[in-house]
Amino acid sequence: MATTQARLTTATVKADMLRPPRSLWTDAWYQFRRHRLAMAGLAVLSFLIVATVVGPYFWPIRIDTLDYTIALQGPSADHPFGTDNLGRDIFARALWGGRVSIAVGLSAVFIAITLGTLVGALAGYFNKLDNPLMRLTDLFLSLPILPLLLIVIYLFRDVLRAAFGPEVGIFIMIVTVIGLLEWMPVARLVRAQFLSLKQKEFVEAARAIGDPDLAIIWRHILPNTLSPVLVAATIGVGGAILTESTLSFLGLGFPPDVPTWGRLLYDAQNFIDIATHWVVFPGFLIFVTVLSINYIGDGLRDALDPRKT
Repeated sequence: MATTQARLTTATVKADMLRPPRSLWTDAWYQFRRHRLAMAGLAVLSFLIVATVVGPYFWPIRIDTLDYTIALQGPSADHPFGTDNLGRDIFARALWGGRVSIAVGLSAVFIAITLGTLVGALAGYFNKLDNPLMRLTDLFLSLPILPLLLIVIYLFRDVLRAAFGPEVGIFIMIVTVIGLLEWMPVARLVRAQFLSLKQKEFVEAARAIGDPDLAIIWRHILPNTLSPVLVAATIGVGGAILTESTLSFLGLGFPPDVPTWGRLLYDAQNFIDIATHWVVFPGFLIFVTVLSINYIGDGLRDALDPRKT
């Protein structure tokens, strides 16, 4: 009996030694896979990204092909989303415009996350910087985003167009402005995490062995704040896409020959009664994209919650 028990114990120890080590991201992926809505959102978003990136190369109709004989026709086998008032294929234009809309969302959120993380980390770790940086954050939070966007666009649109071209210049302007106006919630979130973590034992141990402040921030505290930052990033992508769509709908975004989803809605506003499909399909793409990103954010929030692992 003792020999059998010893063999079982030895086998259990060997199995534990052969088992791959657990990590935060492995456990998070396991939890994320169990979130059905998040997995569905990830599948839909991945499909949309692949379709917008690869689809225009395979779809036979170009976005600038005009055919007045089929203007304002509804969905058909040749034109799944129908045509606009100039006979252009809305499906081809939606595929191409999805690149711009999704790229704006990702790029703007990258700027917001980077700036917000930097400000929040400095404010949360250094007591002397906390008050001035948080007052600056409050100042930006008090600014009305949409009116400020309109002012910036009117002031710098022509300058950037002349410097970088009509498409790249507008892209840089919209991405930069949205990113600079969306970093404040991330900064507050990171600051709160730093205020909590800098008093923990592992940070005190790092100070005791002589690690400099930059190393403590970068190696020890910042990796433990990535969970809420990633969740905020996923939600911010949806907000940035909506903001770009709003600007394009107001006619203040990309030029008319760049068919973003918001621009398609702007062009269709005078034809809602006679060409409903022109509004429904671009609006549905915006809705599905933002909804998928929000579901992914919900799944990341649950997966990265240590109380649920």
